[in-house]
Amino acid sequence: MEKIKSFIGSEQGKDILIIIIVILVGLISFELGRLSKSDLKSGIKIEYPDQTNQEANALNAISQLNSQNSLKQPFLGKNQVNTEGSYFASKMGHKYYSISCSAGKTIKQENRVYFSSAAQAETAGYSLSSGCK
Repeated sequence: MEKIKSFIGSEQGKDILIIIIVILVGLISFELGRLSKSDLKSGIKIEYPDQTNQEANALNAISQLNSQNSLKQPFLGKNQVNTEGSYFASKMGHKYYSISCSAGKTIKQENRVYFSSAAQAETAGYSLSSGCK
């Protein structure tokens, strides 16, 4: 025991102890990195329903049911509101989005203007958002 204490107390023993610590820290870091990249199938996974797809499906179903009526609707300008269609835009903006596009999620419902087609939106003065291409 005395030999071990005297070896650790010497300069050579301290150097070897530091080398061992550095090697152990490196190995532990390497293994932790590998663990973070492994496929953790046993963990808990929380999934939330995708509301944009549900909204798009509901709006598509409504627009299909009312497709004959939507052809008879008059042209809608920027200040008029339509509550159904495949495309929407902001009342105050210059871009339009498809219902399935996530770029328009931040537009509040009360500020949205709906269009049944892209041509109708472009005729109203809107251009397609670059996030929906």
